Amino acid sequence: MSTSSSPIRTPDTSNPQVMTTRGVWLVVLNILIPGSAQALAGNRRLGRIGLTSTLIGWFFIILLLIINALWKTALISIFALPFFLVLAQIALVYFAILWIVLTIDTLRLVKIIKTGPRARYWLPAVSLVALLGMAGGMFFASNVARSVTGLVSDIGIAGPAVEPVDGRYNFLVMGVDSDPERLASGMGARPDTVQVLSIDANTGKILSFGFPRDMHNIPFPKTSPMYEIYPNGYTESAAEYCSEWACLNTVYVDAELNHADLYPEAKKAGVSAGIYAMMDAAEGMTGLKMQFYAVVNMTGLQNLIDALGGVDIYVKEPVALANMGVPDSEVKAWIRMGNQHLDGWHALMYARSRHSATGDYDRMNRQQNLMQALQKQMNPMNVLSKFQEISKAGGQVLNTNIPQPMFGTLADLAMKSRTAGYSGYSFTPYGSRIKIYPHDPDYRRIKEFIQLLIHPPTPTPTPSN
Repeated sequence: MSTSSSPIRTPDTSNPQVMTTRGVWLVVLNILIPGSAQALAGNRRLGRIGLTSTLIGWFFIILLLIINALWKTALISIFALPFFLVLAQIALVYFAILWIVLTIDTLRLVKIIKTGPRARYWLPAVSLVALLGMAGGMFFASNVARSVTGLVSDIGIAGPAVEPVDGRYNFLVMGVDSDPERLASGMGARPDTVQVLSIDANTGKILSFGFPRDMHNIPFPKTSPMYEIYPNGYTESAAEYCSEWACLNTVYVDAELNHADLYPEAKKAGVSAGIYAMMDAAEGMTGLKMQFYAVVNMTGLQNLIDALGGVDIYVKEPVALANMGVPDSEVKAWIRMGNQHLDGWHALMYARSRHSATGDYDRMNRQQNLMQALQKQMNPMNVLSKFQEISKAGGQVLNTNIPQPMFGTLADLAMKSRTAGYSGYSFTPYGSRIKIYPHDPDYRRIKEFIQLLIHPPTPTPTPSN
């Protein structure tokens, strides 16, 4: 029997049972192999377009699955490339529109009015559900790709990937106080929090080191342009800015206001020279080569936490929502001790409140607790389900010099870190493993402590009798 005389292409339209069976086949074929219904029963040219597109689509899906199984980091890196993301958006919109056209044409070919009474309802219903699922999913995926493109462009920079240093990636993370009144008065934006993150490039294990903002006698490595000005460290006797209280967070303002010419790369990148001076200071304090910076906008962080749906955190002791020095009896609101689910505003207050026995030192520990809680909260399913909101907030949170090709590597490490672990340490007089006094810090001890964590001694085997 020729194709032209087959019951699929030239059915007996007077027989409802035959038309129903034919309709089922066409609808199923349209769902499983888009274009096949047209190739068998309709416009063959449209069928060829649908089948060719389907085969190409399946080829790329299988290819991506293979890459994901063998080179997951490479796959994430591909999805972080703006050019690929734009192509993905175009392809997804194309397939969604094609699916809509093929589904409508399939329903035309089915000749619904000629099928059985019940089939006249459930055949279009099945087609509509499949259409909404597939085409809707493609439009959603295209929108996600568009959001990722915007996010990557907002927080990443163009440039080649960077190799780890001694098997680690090192970041300076700063939460900057950009209060409008401070900026208007010419005081500059001071880092409110300073953390150094060192990530094992193989395992993803994160070590976090918190430095008090009032850390004194800041050393600079000899490779830093600030070393020429402060060879004996940034001290109250030598500082050109805030000499009566020269400390870690005023390094930022000193470089921004007085030594911007020392960091032409900052001007080229459109950021404050203070960021690069702080990277040099972090390198001098830790002995770790700072490869990346991440400046966290506190308001953006609040929006990001809200986009995630809040954050779950264990509060070790009550936190007052009040300024430092306010008597407990006058505090109007507290974050209670125990397991808490905090929205963005309360999470920010948890991290920033200085109303405690040790002021800045307590809040440094809380900031590390918040970072650890966010690491757990940002699991792939949670991020995907709220991606639109997260992508909008993400561009408000970070200003960083991470090259866009690095996103895949760092995303892979972030996933590994969920099992590899996160350990936070604060260099304060109240540290559990090391006590550092900010007004007279022992940077040699700090460097030795960090190296001991990175390269723990191998246990000596017990000799057998």
